[in-house]
Amino acid sequence: MCGAVYEMTRKVSSRCFKCYNLLNNTQKVEWNNRGFSTLHALVAAAVSFYLVMISELFNEDAHNSIIIDRKSWLSDSMFGVSIGYFLTDLTMILLYFPSLGGKKYLLHHGISMYAIGLALLSGKAHMSILMVLFTEVTTPFVNLRWYLDVAGQKTCNLYLYNGVALFVGWLIARIILFIYMFTHMYFHLDQARSIFTLGFYSMVAVPSVVAVMNVFWFWKILKGIVNTFSRRKHSHSENGKTD
Repeated sequence: MCGAVYEMTRKVSSRCFKCYNLLNNTQKVEWNNRGFSTLHALVAAAVSFYLVMISELFNEDAHNSIIIDRKSWLSDSMFGVSIGYFLTDLTMILLYFPSLGGKKYLLHHGISMYAIGLALLSGKAHMSILMVLFTEVTTPFVNLRWYLDVAGQKTCNLYLYNGVALFVGWLIARIILFIYMFTHMYFHLDQARSIFTLGFYSMVAVPSVVAVMNVFWFWKILKGIVNTFSRRKHSHSENGKTD
């Protein structure tokens, strides 16, 4: 899937976007790479939202089994696809290191594959992994920001609107959702302790590491939003003086 979308992104972009042909080879690789990154993010977010919020798979009153033991063929399939995506993206990062991402991306992808693989093989904690996978919903905004940047469109309104959407999306999906997840884990701590030892400590450690990374990136996004508004305010002030 990643290879097919990579090639599709390359062919469509070379024909439809003039700026694509002006990029250097490394930028073209990252442009294409972000194509399958965006597709995976949309699929992962949609499947995770459906399983956690719409289906009755994790409804406490719908089944006799405890939540931490619940799974479905769809969650298994999504985990398999996600491991394939993270493995492919990690390979690309290593091949072009550090052009496509630094050590933080290696850490993020590494622990993501570990946690998803552990849940897939054990059949435990699918709800927690799905909630973490839902945070991928912010990835299309991150990618669009990069696309507009390399295309020389940082001054257009879409860049600003996308930045605001990224800020709001990150706040909801990667900050507030993690607070809810840790709260849910606390109130179901007896279920978490019922699984194997490695699984329990992984449930505590992996989301904690990801949460720290999310807060770090959120701070950078916040500073970016403030700087953008400051530049625009200064620009409008200068234009007013000129007029």
